[in-house]
Amino acid sequence: MQAARWRLILNGKNAGDDGLRAAVTAWRERGVHLEVRVTWESGDAERYVAEAIGDGVDAIIAAGGDGTLSEVATTLAHRDEPADALPTLGLVPMGTANDFASAAGLPAAAEQALGLVAECPARPIDLLRMQAGDDVLWCANVASGGFGTQVTVETDDGLKQLLGGLAYLVTGLARLGRIEPVRAQLRGPDFAWEGDFIALGIGNGRQAGGGQALCPDALIDDGLIDVTLIPELSGEVAATLGALVTGGKRAALERVAVRVRLPWLEIETPAPMTLNLDGEPEQARHFRIDCVPRRLRMHLPPDCPLLG
Repeated sequence: MQAARWRLILNGKNAGDDGLRAAVTAWRERGVHLEVRVTWESGDAERYVAEAIGDGVDAIIAAGGDGTLSEVATTLAHRDEPADALPTLGLVPMGTANDFASAAGLPAAAEQALGLVAECPARPIDLLRMQAGDDVLWCANVASGGFGTQVTVETDDGLKQLLGGLAYLVTGLARLGRIEPVRAQLRGPDFAWEGDFIALGIGNGRQAGGGQALCPDALIDDGLIDVTLIPELSGEVAATLGALVTGGKRAALERVAVRVRLPWLEIETPAPMTLNLDGEPEQARHFRIDCVPRRLRMHLPPDCPLLG
């Protein structure tokens, strides 16, 4: 039986990680033909993916954070080959936030994360394809916009436990007093919304910003985009906060948010708006986001919460 062939694409920031080095050695000793490529500058991941495909590898493994995963997934997604003709995708979480890995239940230890590639058959997953002006981009996890993704002020631990990611939003509102909302029109199949919003999550995955569950019910294999939109909050911030706290975490999100699942979404704004795609900002006045079902095959835990 021919040995499995893996290519690990490692974010250069983690090149000296002893745990990853030991994990690579361990899997080589088990008979896996595993080569490592280290990204240093823009375009490296695309070159390494093309090289790996040309070499006929079985799996390409991103080692890094959400940005590294997105870069490798994007490079695979925009190729002409169908999903079943491409190498499978693995992930060793080594970033600061690791939002996708956390929501997916991937192990933090490198050797165990590599074990998923060996032991768990790859599952088809969706990706988001976004057109912003003339640019076509891909998103593996979450695109976010508005004030909710910018809040970094200190938040009470009790409030975090109760409201999760929404706590950062309401705390920021309470402390800053007033923010400038974003005026936008959103539309999709049987859905239309127009007004001012303060936070927007467009999810293939569930969370961004270091644990903020912007799209808490999103699945990566349902062929749909999860949209969470928080309109401008009216009235006194203190009164709004009180209403959220008494309702509990999920009730709080439902109380203030517009939530919908769509195969595609269009956004138009009178002024340029920034969407954060897996950590990378993109600015435009018009966005078109499509869910591309089953675009890649990825190794995930059998009980992965993101799988339907």
